[in-house]
Amino acid sequence: MEGRCSVETLADFGFLDASFTPKITPGFGPDLFVLTGSDEVYVFNSEERKLTLVLQFPGPVSDLVQSPDKQLIYVSCSSGVYCVSPQLLLSRTQNHPADVSSGPPELQISSDSLVIGEEGVLSLLLVGSVLLLLSHRDTLWLLSLYKTPEPESSSCELLGSFSLPLVSAAVCDDDEAKMGTRRRPVLICVHSVSTSPSEETLVNSHYHLESVLFKLLFGVDAALAKSPVVLCGLPDGRLCSLPLRLPGSRLRVLHSLEQPVVFVGASVVTETAPGHAQCLVAVGEQGRVLLMKTENPEGGDRAAGFLETCVPGPAVCGSVDKQHLYYSTGSDLLMLDLSEKSSGREGQEKNEESFRKSSAVVHSPTGLKVCRVSALAGPARDATGGVQLLSLSVRGQLQKILLPEERKDLSSHPSAQVCRSAGDLLSAIGDVCERVSALKTAIKSKNQILKHLNQVLNISFLLIEDANTEDQPPKQEKQIRCHTRTRWSRLLQKDSLNLTCVLENSSSFILERGWTLSITVFPVSSSLTAGKESSSTNFSFPFHNLCPGETLDVSLPLAAAGDASFPMRVSCSLLFSLSSLLGEQEVTHLPGLQSSCISLPLNTLTVDWLHVLQVDIKKTTTSHSFYIEADPIQAFLNSHRTEFSRQVETGGREGPSKTEQELFSARIRVSSELLRDMLVSDLNPQGSKSGLCLSLLDWLLSEGPGGGKGGQQRDKIDPSSSVVHARGPNGARVKLTAMEVKVGEEDTGKEDSLSTVDVEVESSSIAAVCGLHHAVLRRIQALMLSAPQRSASTKRLQSLGLRPALQRAEIISATAEPTRTNVDVKLKTVDES
Repeated sequence: MEGRCSVETLADFGFLDASFTPKITPGFGPDLFVLTGSDEVYVFNSEERKLTLVLQFPGPVSDLVQSPDKQLIYVSCSSGVYCVSPQLLLSRTQNHPADVSSGPPELQISSDSLVIGEEGVLSLLLVGSVLLLLSHRDTLWLLSLYKTPEPESSSCELLGSFSLPLVSAAVCDDDEAKMGTRRRPVLICVHSVSTSPSEETLVNSHYHLESVLFKLLFGVDAALAKSPVVLCGLPDGRLCSLPLRLPGSRLRVLHSLEQPVVFVGASVVTETAPGHAQCLVAVGEQGRVLLMKTENPEGGDRAAGFLETCVPGPAVCGSVDKQHLYYSTGSDLLMLDLSEKSSGREGQEKNEESFRKSSAVVHSPTGLKVCRVSALAGPARDATGGVQLLSLSVRGQLQKILLPEERKDLSSHPSAQVCRSAGDLLSAIGDVCERVSALKTAIKSKNQILKHLNQVLNISFLLIEDANTEDQPPKQEKQIRCHTRTRWSRLLQKDSLNLTCVLENSSSFILERGWTLSITVFPVSSSLTAGKESSSTNFSFPFHNLCPGETLDVSLPLAAAGDASFPMRVSCSLLFSLSSLLGEQEVTHLPGLQSSCISLPLNTLTVDWLHVLQVDIKKTTTSHSFYIEADPIQAFLNSHRTEFSRQVETGGREGPSKTEQELFSARIRVSSELLRDMLVSDLNPQGSKSGLCLSLLDWLLSEGPGGGKGGQQRDKIDPSSSVVHARGPNGARVKLTAMEVKVGEEDTGKEDSLSTVDVEVESSSIAAVCGLHHAVLRRIQALMLSAPQRSASTKRLQSLGLRPALQRAEIISATAEPTRTNVDVKLKTVDES
């Protein structure tokens, strides 16, 4: 074959659905039915070269067949099978002629045209008055037979059904099922020449087959019963047969290609044979071709021969004429010569060896230099005798392909054969290069995914090994952890508390795309007067590429003044979305992966009363400074509010003044030696007593266990005083006092006394006192856990604690002695009487 193919674009339907197998079906006269995977069927007139009608169905259309008399068409979609009359189509097109500006008329098909309510139908085939439906169920393939409706009826009658179990996942293409791809099974009908004359015109998907081969393939019973046989090519690779008019017939597996079947047809093979086919052809997706012909060895009986061979793939679609198979690989359209004359062994067709050697032909298909073909319509001869194909490209273009004429006088010339072989080799090289490029791209993408996944696993193992809680601190800090800071802000005369969480990456790994910082805030215990369960609030902060040594700062609202109960827990964790490993196109085909993620805990921190105190600005400590407001306007409003509340509670009578209100207090005693060892960096250069107390107060207000950090309160503390005035989150005024005292000095003398620092919490709110007492104890406990143990100081502290206990015991014993004497006297008197 010399020259190049002529390709002409007839229409453009837009890009096709990648999860659907498109189809072109010859219709009435010059009309073509085009299926693209949407809910529309396009009717194209090949003579006028324009789109004449658009049929709109309730769901995506999977297949279409027409009746032999061309009176009806049957269309399958997701909701069932619909029957449409061509008279309705003709009347619609005549009443609404297609206009270029307004577009073709559109016909909405209603549920009145529904004749079969079976869902999930993938393929249709009409044999006489029997309509066959092939659908896929959970564990089987189902082939249903219906009798077409009579003119006065609106539904089809079920004649029977046949099922075939699914094969294992090793053979069935499960990847396509997971990706949402629904490949259309192949359905054709084979008629024996003895039952129907070869001159009879058959509609699409119907073939005449030589009677001997028909009998050898499908049995003597089917041949005697003159039964047409249905062939099913399934996506799992099996080729099944079913005689329709044979009593007790069932689906029988004829052969298995072990790859999805994309085309089944029939070919004449020999030039000397009459017009009926002598060979059945089946094509697999990966390029496996099956030829079923009559095998006639010398001195033996005839038998059905199954010849398997491979051609360059993958095969997307196919079509066949008398002696050629046309199929598309996506990158090229190839033509395979099936005639036995090409084997170079004419006159020996009856020899088994010639049958096997004829397979050499299918190893060298001819490239036609037409790419991106996704659907083919049957070959036809034009007015000049050339071969014409109709195709549908990946971009949705309807094309007419005119093949160059085959010149017999040059086909046997050595130079022509060399040119043909060179062209075929170049086409094959181009196909291989394109496939290699696609494979390289896929391998590179998979390597990037594996590299990203390796980083995720390393980070996961690092965090799992360092997993800990605040109650069980680690021996060393996590390489990836969170710190927190609290800060009060004022907006529209309302105070609110904000929490800043700092994610620190001290590891050697990069936190790439897909990571999310998740922060959950919840109160440790709900208020008894709230009358409701404590609730948690979750915040998510996606981020990208947090390199080693970098930090990520995020802020979130913690509470408004008086709205929350403290202490509160802040749980930080890292979430990784598995869908970030894949691209957007792959994720859309895997909906279950979008919600899959990995959760890795980081820290669980506590925000207590010391973190949220609002310390007053520096001022000289006086006897009444505890009740001075930092804001004069706020003090004025609070004084009037308090006065009004007091009058309401006392019924207008004068209530107790502020200084007369009851104050609650709590005291904690800490060893000065312990504080000097642990807080020596915070002492002033003179090392005075006030310096030690001031350092303790500064540490209490700025440090917290588990990585918690308070606000910047150091500048608000008066360096000349060891008293801090502040306001709690509930608005109550509090006072923190630190003073150094000697324990045991009055009893044992200065040489045996122990120097300590007393921290006193004082407030008119018992909730504030309890909350601050709890917060101070937590910090002192953390300090003691990190301090080195000193046996001498421990024994000394224990001895100083025993002396007051012994003194109290002696006092109790002296007090109880007179009582014991009186009891003894009374008992003695009772005994004497």
